[in-house]
Order: sequence, then structure tokens, then C-alpha cells
Amino acid sequence: MSVPKKILVTGAAGLVGAEVCARLVKAGHRVHALVHHTRALIANNGRVIASSDGGTAPDGGTAPDAGAGPVRLVTGDVTVGRLGIGPETWAELADGLDLIVHAAAITDFGRPREVYQAINTTGTAHVLELARERSIPLVHVSTAYVCGERDGAILESQLDVGQRFGNPYEESKLAAEQLVRKAAADGLPTAVIRPSVVVGAARTGVVRDFKNLYVVLKLLSQGRIRAIPGYFDACVDLVPVDHVVALIAAVVDDFARARDRTLHAVGASVRMRHISDVLAEYPSFRVPRYLAPATFDPATLPTLERGYWDRVMSLYESYFRRRQHFDDSTAAGLRAYRRLADGPNHLRRVIDYAVKVGYLGAPLPGVADTLSRVSRR
Repeated sequence: MSVPKKILVTGAAGLVGAEVCARLVKAGHRVHALVHHTRALIANNGRVIASSDGGTAPDGGTAPDAGAGPVRLVTGDVTVGRLGIGPETWAELADGLDLIVHAAAITDFGRPREVYQAINTTGTAHVLELARERSIPLVHVSTAYVCGERDGAILESQLDVGQRFGNPYEESKLAAEQLVRKAAADGLPTAVIRPSVVVGAARTGVVRDFKNLYVVLKLLSQGRIRAIPGYFDACVDLVPVDHVVALIAAVVDDFARARDRTLHAVGASVRMRHISDVLAEYPSFRVPRYLAPATFDPATLPTLERGYWDRVMSLYESYFRRRQHFDDSTAAGLRAYRRLADGPNHLRRVIDYAVKVGYLGAPLPGVADTLSRVSRR
């Protein structure tokens, strides 16, 4: 068992942040969870981790598990200097603080550029400011897609190589990483974790929030978007949320080994062809067709489809063209799980769960047989 630590987790209400809190408290660490408006931390499985009216255990009980450390909610705001934490509260919090896990970020697409700047970049600057005051080690949660639209092998050591970005989110996260690297060069102990596209848990596909990829799958499966400008061999990397959290926990437990390193938290690659093939296995789903990007013109789409394209799908358009492979040699030396060997099979788990809970629509006759067959693979 690792030595118990006092840890501040920012973005604790988010999908990754909440799971990090649950994992760390179960390991016996004392967790201070920075939240904005949220009054309760909810794990990916829907259970309460902690609330403002009293802490609860990761399993939803009324008291922490034996050997588990407590969770304390701290109200703050990463967009504000000193995270909006008063001097007395910060003095108490910083006393004996062993580590900061910075997971606060806005990951939704389609927001104004200044929102990403305020939360993802300036927010990181504010966290670094406090970390520097007492040389508190920092684990920074970034994204594998700081690589932008660059194709080919993406190394953990690479950052700014003049890449073009698909959206302001990616750009803001690269700027945040640059701040972390500068702090590291100045002597602050840091480690960077770069998740790819975070999806449901490895064994079950369970996910608390249906965002990003799930929105795309919904529009495609419902036939709201019938054509995609992209390539069959383009690919996207899917990583289960529990794998991301396991790597973060490993870095927390063995920070000395991870210090000054960047680690890709990645899962398995899924090609656009695989997405079409898997969607075709579900009788109620529509399957999109792919068009050469050079010949695709959104102006020719029917009015309703054009609306969905402009408001949603255009935000993800570059991912249908990327041919990227994320090297994770550094992460492989720390993680305690096997990287997914079959991306399409995990995509099935992700879709199965979304169908089961009704996000992708109620199963129609024939779907039950499909789900049963897929679950036996």
C-alpha cells in the first residue's frame, strides 16, 4: 500500500476528477476536492463519493471504508486568482499538502475561445502559482490531442512542433502544457497525463456523462447526419475512464518515477471503417457514408441536416481525417493494466451501455440478440 498523502484535486466534479477522488480515497489518501458549484461528488457508477452535508465512502456508504481517507469539498474557481480560495482556507489546505492533481478543464466543444483560455490555460496558470509557493508537486491532466491534426506517430515527449489545431480546446490545452513545462524547467516537480478520447469503463462500458463521441454516435445512429467527409483509415483512440484514473493513481503513488515526464493515457485505436461496421450490427441504427473531404460541401445538405452539421458535427470534422498513433512507452512502465487490444470490441461495449440506458434509443426487435451475441465476444 502506498504512503497516505494529502492531495488537492481540481476539477473534482468532472468525470475523470470524481473517479480520481474515489480511487485516491479508497487507497487511504486524504483528498481535498476543489469544486465550483457542485455540492456532491458522483462517481462514474453513480454512487456518491462525498457531499457538502458529510463525507461518504466510494461505495455509497455513510462512512469511509476501513483504511480510506476522508474527502473534503473545497469551493473554488480556477479562473480566479488563488483559485478563489481565501488566505486562511488556503493556509490550512496547503499545510502538509503533498500533491496537486489538476484535472479542471472544459472539454465540451463549441464554446467561445475565451472560455477555453480562461479555464484550461489561465486556470492552469493559477494552479501553478499556488503550487510554486510551496513547491508542491503537480500532476497535470492534459489531452493526447495537443498534437492537433498532425498525422503519424505521436510521441509523449513532443509538444509544440508547429501543428495545426482542430479546435480551440486543443490549442488551449497545449498552451496549458507549455506553462507546466516552463514551471518544471524552473524547478517545480511536475508530471503530465494525456488522455485520448475518454469513454466508458473497460469491462462494462458504463459512463456517467454522455459527451463528445457519444453525441456524434447519437447523430450518426439516428441518421441525423448521413454523410461524413473523412477517410475509412482515419482513426480515433478510445480510452476507458478507469484506465485513465488508474494511470493517474500510479503516478500519484510513484511520483518520483514519473517526475518531469509526459505519459499518454490511451486505449485502442478505432478506424472510421470500424465505426460504420459496428453501427451496422444494430438493426435500429443508421450507418453513415464517407465522402472525400475535398468534394464535401455542407451547403448542399438538406436544411435540417445542415443545421446538425453546423451546430455539432463541424466541431468534430477534423477527427474523421486524422491518421494518428499515440506512443505510450513511458506510460507502459507505470500502468497496472493492459492496454486495450481490440478497439472495435470496446466500441461495442460503449454502444451497448448507451443503448441499455436509452441514450441511443430504445432497443427494437432483434437488438437484444445482437447485444447478447456481442457480449459473448
